[in-house]
Amino acid sequence: MSPLTYQWQKGTTAIAGATSASYSTPTTTASDNGTEFSVVVSNSLGKATSNAATLAVDPKVPGTTDVLTYHNDIARTGQNLTETTLTTSNVNSAKFGKIGFYPVDGLVDAEPLYASNISVQTSGSHNLLIVATEHGSVYAFDADTGSKIWQITTLKAGETTSDDRGCSQVTPEIGVTATPVIDPKQGPHGAVYVVAMSKDGSGNYHQRLHALDLALGTELLRGPVEIQATYPGTGDNTNGTSVVFDPKQYKERAALLLLNGVVYMSWASHCDIRPYTGWIMGYSESTLAQTSVLNVTPNGSDGAIWMSGGGLAADSSGNIYFLDANGDFDTTLNAQGFPADGDYGNAFTKVSTSGNRLAVADYFEMDNQASENSTDTDLGSSDALVLPDLSDGSGHTLHLAVGAGKDTNLYVVNRDSMGKFSSNNSGIYQELAGVFPGEVFAMPAYFNNTVYYGSVGSPIQAFPISKAKLSASATAQTSNSFGYPGATPSISANGPSNGIVWAVENTNPAVLHAYNAGTLTELYNSNQASNGRDQLGAGNKFITPTIANGKVFVGTTNGVAVFGLLP
Repeated sequence: MSPLTYQWQKGTTAIAGATSASYSTPTTTASDNGTEFSVVVSNSLGKATSNAATLAVDPKVPGTTDVLTYHNDIARTGQNLTETTLTTSNVNSAKFGKIGFYPVDGLVDAEPLYASNISVQTSGSHNLLIVATEHGSVYAFDADTGSKIWQITTLKAGETTSDDRGCSQVTPEIGVTATPVIDPKQGPHGAVYVVAMSKDGSGNYHQRLHALDLALGTELLRGPVEIQATYPGTGDNTNGTSVVFDPKQYKERAALLLLNGVVYMSWASHCDIRPYTGWIMGYSESTLAQTSVLNVTPNGSDGAIWMSGGGLAADSSGNIYFLDANGDFDTTLNAQGFPADGDYGNAFTKVSTSGNRLAVADYFEMDNQASENSTDTDLGSSDALVLPDLSDGSGHTLHLAVGAGKDTNLYVVNRDSMGKFSSNNSGIYQELAGVFPGEVFAMPAYFNNTVYYGSVGSPIQAFPISKAKLSASATAQTSNSFGYPGATPSISANGPSNGIVWAVENTNPAVLHAYNAGTLTELYNSNQASNGRDQLGAGNKFITPTIANGKVFVGTTNGVAVFGLLP
């Protein structure tokens, strides 16, 4: 029998020189996705053609980083560990500064998101910057050139954005407040999930969930859908048997969370204006159908979930963590140590999503909750951060999360046993009482076994972790302080190297700061260059900088300022 010969083909066309038993394609691009390859095998007895193999191309370019959700990941660490362009050596006013500004039609309260190498039918591949505004608009910019790829409004015909509901927290209008979330694999080109508030011509208020095509901005899944909910209870806005979600009483302040195919959202009040309670809702990312609802103060009042614009956090087991604001807490506990009436105001809360059903799985409540609730000294002004697994040095692995609020204490909970409610907080894993100089109205960040916090009127402080315990006091701090609302840091690094802490100061003009992550010595700020070269306009509270692929994006009152290495 004669030996076998091989001829590889692309589609039905023979590939020149491809006559070995195996074949490796040349470097591919997104346009090669779906290409079929086969091989014709011959000898003296005849020939046979193999079944076709379909090429699947990962559209992401090696070395690029996406920021698809608030603070980079569902743990909300705020760290980008694949930044190879920006280093502690070149981030200085001689080499680094403002290189662009992308204007929009309203206040940017949501963190800008970044999706790399997205194929747009009319213009090829782009790194997209997704920006949402309080004017109810969502934009996709080319992140490198600033060209506008698409812009949509979340308003229906005859609608306006919501007024500020008599509250100065988000003013003068409320459109898209919460940071959206992106799934690049949903739909034909990826999907952007957005919650928007509006008001129709009859004076009715609406909260809607949109799924937008990432490349085109068009609505997917027959969206948007009206957000509606009820939950068993006799608390604020009850109909006698259930509390009812009233869209005019709420804003979606905390970032969306995409977890196991479900988009989770939570709800804040307008300046504690009753009636309101604490809601979390889940919607299927593939159908936009509501999957589950939880109310954490169903037989009481208050309990908003806003966390200064942070987001619901999650662990790898599908549990959600958040800090609840001032609200009713039931000190009468059942046999398992849970509030008998299901009210968890001011609690550090763990929620299970098992079986697509939201349910409180564990919690921690401070012993002085009554006084904190009555004086608005609540925990919910900041966000939970889920720490990576840590070793205590004795062979035990700990699953921890951190949180802080207006009482200036830092709370570390064991996610496997959070502590519930007890005298003297005896059940909590670690409490650092009064460790912050000011109240905490900002999200922390984590990098290289260190937690970073920026409280009001204070420096950013670094708390290293040793043997699964945070240091009792800060070991480093910035030389400057941050006025209200403090600072939410973001981190860029190349693995454990070239760590940079980025934060925005809410002043006029606002100031972007960059610090060495190890020492918190300042590398750069946007006021250093002469003639106002790098200034970005008035400050915007709660803003979180986004770092991706050599650029830093900062939301402002009327656009996004872009920083990078100077030409």
